Amino acid sequence: MDCDFLIIGGGVAGVSAAAALAPMGKVVVWEAEDQLAYHASARSAALYEPRYGKPAVVALSLASEAAFQASGTLTPRGLMLVAKAGEEAGLAQESAEMGLEPIPVDDAIRMVPILNPDVVVGTTYASHAWDIDTDRLIQSFVREARAKGAEITTGRRINALTRSAGGWLARSNTHEITARIVINAAGAWVDHVAQMAGIAPLGFTPCRRSMARIPAPMGMNSGRWPMLMGVAESWYMKPDAGALIVSPSEADPMEPHDAWPDDMVLAEGLARYEEFVTEPVTRLLSSWAGLRTKSPDGSIVIGLAREGRDFYWLAGQSGQGFQSSFGAAQLLAELIAGLPPTVGQDITAQISPLRFA
Repeated sequence: MDCDFLIIGGGVAGVSAAAALAPMGKVVVWEAEDQLAYHASARSAALYEPRYGKPAVVALSLASEAAFQASGTLTPRGLMLVAKAGEEAGLAQESAEMGLEPIPVDDAIRMVPILNPDVVVGTTYASHAWDIDTDRLIQSFVREARAKGAEITTGRRINALTRSAGGWLARSNTHEITARIVINAAGAWVDHVAQMAGIAPLGFTPCRRSMARIPAPMGMNSGRWPMLMGVAESWYMKPDAGALIVSPSEADPMEPHDAWPDDMVLAEGLARYEEFVTEPVTRLLSSWAGLRTKSPDGSIVIGLAREGRDFYWLAGQSGQGFQSSFGAAQLLAELIAGLPPTVGQDITAQISPLRFA
């Protein structure tokens, strides 16, 4: 065998898995693009809010907290939910789920002066949300993996994956490699990789999420503002390097591709944001989109394929790949090593691909 573990995909899932698995054997990562973290990982809102997401994702994100705090990749941000008339029940429910506390609207406006007092009727806030330096985090995983002997390559698009004696044979247009175990961390392409390997696809759906970067309001220091989010995640805004990023929070199903924003969807999302603030959007500095890949039940999938064959899924992060990265990679390593899962058997069962008939 050329390696023990072949990881297909060089986003945050793939490189964090490489760092976790490298002490257990020879790791090789194949990334199809010419740079790591090119697709969803490069187009993230980059927030660590461990109480955001499905219960299993929350468990993995909380399991990641100590490693995040030690990583030097977090800076304080905070999260604020805002509601207009008629949204009070949704605000209360979502705030309870994420551990946000009600604060007076006047206090919220002092924190974020552009909030519109004629529209906002309820606000909740928590300080337990941090910006993630995503590039630094990716590079730290890469350095850790390589220091332990991992080989991480870009521009290596897999086009064949078949069983070989005691393992797998993978081919790209220029290379081939044998591996004892395959980890499918291919993002929006995970079902395609599975089919290539003769593994039944699980029915993942890549969903577009668009972003607009707009100027911060003149004369205001937005750097310390929290991230703002509408009820039912109908939009969100986050300060970013002297500007603001605003998303319509759409989740429109797409085929796997290099995503770009839909102008109409972006305009509708900006309009929803504008309803809550006093400063209109007058121009865009830039815009982009990424694909958040969802499993059929919307939660992450980690574990050995139903068919076995030493084929493991690490997929369906649905936009929470960064915040759950340490916990997800640790769980994958524990499952492969046959160790008791740190997050417990109940959470592991909720994450397992075996939950899908």
